[in-house]
Amino acid sequence: MPVICWFRRVLRLDDHPALVAAAAEGAVIPLVILDPAEARAYPASAERQALSLPPLQAALERHGSRLILRRGAPADVLEAIARETGASAIHTTEGFPFAADDGLSEAAARGGAQLHLHPLADLVPRGHVLTQTGGPFKVFSPFWKALRRVEIAPPLDAPKLGAPDSWPQSDDADWPEARAAMRRGWDVLAARIEPGEDAALARLDRFLGEAVAGYANDRNLPGKPGTSTLSEALAVGEISARRFWHRCQPALHEGRPGVETFLSELAWREFARELMHNFPQMDRRCWREGWDEFPWRGESADADAWRRAETGIDMVDAGMRELYATGRMHNRVRMIAASYLCKHLLTHWKIGLDWFAECLVDWDAASNAMNWQWVAGCGPDASPYFRVFNPDGQAEKFDADARYRRYWLDPEAEGAQAFAAAAPLSWRVDLTARRKPSLSLAEGRERALEAYQRVRQ
Repeated sequence: MPVICWFRRVLRLDDHPALVAAAAEGAVIPLVILDPAEARAYPASAERQALSLPPLQAALERHGSRLILRRGAPADVLEAIARETGASAIHTTEGFPFAADDGLSEAAARGGAQLHLHPLADLVPRGHVLTQTGGPFKVFSPFWKALRRVEIAPPLDAPKLGAPDSWPQSDDADWPEARAAMRRGWDVLAARIEPGEDAALARLDRFLGEAVAGYANDRNLPGKPGTSTLSEALAVGEISARRFWHRCQPALHEGRPGVETFLSELAWREFARELMHNFPQMDRRCWREGWDEFPWRGESADADAWRRAETGIDMVDAGMRELYATGRMHNRVRMIAASYLCKHLLTHWKIGLDWFAECLVDWDAASNAMNWQWVAGCGPDASPYFRVFNPDGQAEKFDADARYRRYWLDPEAEGAQAFAAAAPLSWRVDLTARRKPSLSLAEGRERALEAYQRVRQ
């Protein structure tokens, strides 16, 4: 009997626990499900996954296998393909923190197969790093200190794959629901993506050999290529956190500058997953008690201008243009843009969270939720209520030569042109026009501080 391995946001052969388990049990049918609901909710992430499918198919072919694609709701697909192939088992990765696993086991059973859920190849299993009292960490620094004392399990090598006697039919690689939900240039985004497992590993090796030495400083400079850009590869599972960690260890032991700071960013991602494991509603409710009553503003003209990169604040608008044209935003600029929305505009963090979930190619449910709550002041290890980023001051400090802002705001620059090409017709983008801010930065800061003072009292 064949065994199905559902590549569920784990688009690689290396360090893939579900694939290793499936290969040990029988001939493997590799499966990817193109879920219309997922595409509608997270279209940029869906495109990023779609772009990774040809490299995954090529890797499977080199192992004497092939990739089967099916469109539809996961439960329906699992039931149908189990019945069609006579598979005895389906191995896949648990949905946390992306989706619920409810109903999947029952669907597989209706098709005659048993569903086996495997944990993600994160650095540690959830609940493995605890405080001395046995509880979860709520502050990152002690979590990171404790994590460094933990032995990280070695990654699993790609297994040998046996082929079934016959292959089921496969849908084509197009994901029409993702294209429709994108509302912007699919090709504009695709031109900036380097997909695939091999590409991710090569990018990590190049970074460790070159840019990591200046990472501690350069990661804050959006006009300089000082980051690895591997967050999207981690998000869609082209590389595992464990492989990432162990690949960095030789450089760490050599004492190469920047490596520990680089690994701490991987640990921050791990910290987010620990928090969401203990507080599953982190993407819907304020983590800190009392903050659900904060008088956040809902949808407004200001929130819409923020999404459309029309706030009139250069650093914010540059970042929002980068987000829409590339599916990415430099981390320093993410903090600036998010702080401006939540504090200067007093807009609910969920509005920003939902927009990032729609636009980011490196969308990760736990990281997105924790980072937005951190900026808003209502999350774990949060930025203090009185810390209100001044976008102009941040620009002077981290984009002193205005290279980043010019790239995205100068009407003749490549970035501005890419944004105009990506924006939907309904936006009527005029690259030569710059909107005036709805209120001054000083007024926004004072309004935010008054509101936060009332919450404290």
